[in-house]
Amino acid sequence: MTTRITEIKTIDVRFPTSRSLDGSDAMNADPDYSAAYVILRTDNARGLEGHGLAFTIGRGNELCCAAIEVLASPLVGRTLESLATDMGAFWNSVTGDSQMRWLGPEKGVVHLAAAAVVNAVWDLYAKSEGKPLWKLLVDMTPEELVACVPFRYITDAITREEALDILNGQAVTRGHREAEIIERGYPAYTTSAGWLGYSDEKISRLLHEAMADGWTHFKMKVGRNLDDDIRRASLIRDEIGWERALMMDANQVWDVRQAIDWMKVLAPFRPLWIEEPTSPDDVLGHAAIARAIAPIGVATGEHCHNRVMFKQFLQAGAVDFCQIDICRLGGVNEVIAVLLMAAKFGVPVCPHAGGVGLCELAQHLSIFDYIAVSGSLERRRIEFVDHLHEHFIDPVVIRDGRYIAPTQPGYSVTMKPESLKRYEFPIGGEWESHKKAQ
Repeated sequence: MTTRITEIKTIDVRFPTSRSLDGSDAMNADPDYSAAYVILRTDNARGLEGHGLAFTIGRGNELCCAAIEVLASPLVGRTLESLATDMGAFWNSVTGDSQMRWLGPEKGVVHLAAAAVVNAVWDLYAKSEGKPLWKLLVDMTPEELVACVPFRYITDAITREEALDILNGQAVTRGHREAEIIERGYPAYTTSAGWLGYSDEKISRLLHEAMADGWTHFKMKVGRNLDDDIRRASLIRDEIGWERALMMDANQVWDVRQAIDWMKVLAPFRPLWIEEPTSPDDVLGHAAIARAIAPIGVATGEHCHNRVMFKQFLQAGAVDFCQIDICRLGGVNEVIAVLLMAAKFGVPVCPHAGGVGLCELAQHLSIFDYIAVSGSLERRRIEFVDHLHEHFIDPVVIRDGRYIAPTQPGYSVTMKPESLKRYEFPIGGEWESHKKAQ
């Protein structure tokens, strides 16, 4: 019996995180974590739906919703089986619209929307198979996985044959790593104590709570004021000691020279990496920074909008830690392309996962990466932020600083109906009450 997509529903979901400065950094002072949310409804007797989202930080979320509607509308009437038979062709149909490509191509609002649509179909596919997304991918053959990958524009960095070699090289030992992940989980780091808008007292309290919960890797935001960064870094080091890891994130605010100068001042605090030290599009600038501040690593990718940009960062030796964003890249297919390139270049993948739903999504791809692609946990961690997980039906589970592998079918991004209703902008109860209070 087939499963046919019968309706596309988009919802503009926004959470008022700016009120508590959750998510605040040097570039984004007052974010309202938001999701351009899509539901693919079907005629399946079990009531199967595919859910996906694009992460934004407030104003403009409605633009993503509009783009999702345009990109997803051709799916109405299609069967899941016709899509799942060739997920590579499906990805090309979403990202390759001959008229919509003029608005990208493969970048900006349109590509964010493509990620939401693509991930919603993968969510539906995994649910129909009764598997969590990571397990659906792990159980695919190397040939099936390679057939999903968009190789256009990246064959000078990795060919189909090289990708097959990487996947085949890990295939025999997949079972061992899968059992390990199920037993121990995937290592993580936390940003929950490091937001720029938090007081010193709040930072100290959150650090103590995190260490009591088993966290060993912490990230702080920097870049607005050097003296303040020195003071906060000193505070954090005093709290976590020198045996635990500290990472820093400038969120794109520096020029290249400024990034080098500031990091030389901050180097005594022994950061593992500096994240997004300059424009996310400046490949050569990142390469220059990486050379100048070594052995401090350079991490980037949160705003790297497609596989072509990642190709250039890897080829130029401009990134020491590859930070895929599951909703910035064009969904599962394009993420797999980047995972394969990172494996070939020997660069660890540490996903960006700070925004609403990103932790839920990122865990699946990192688990898949370890089991089927890289085969390594060395220098690899998924970001974790303890915000908004209560709104998901299958939220992340963290134990001793590790993501516990999801077991429910799907991509873990299905939100609770009551949350969707309450936080729909501008008509949800949360936003109506806020308007009345003003």
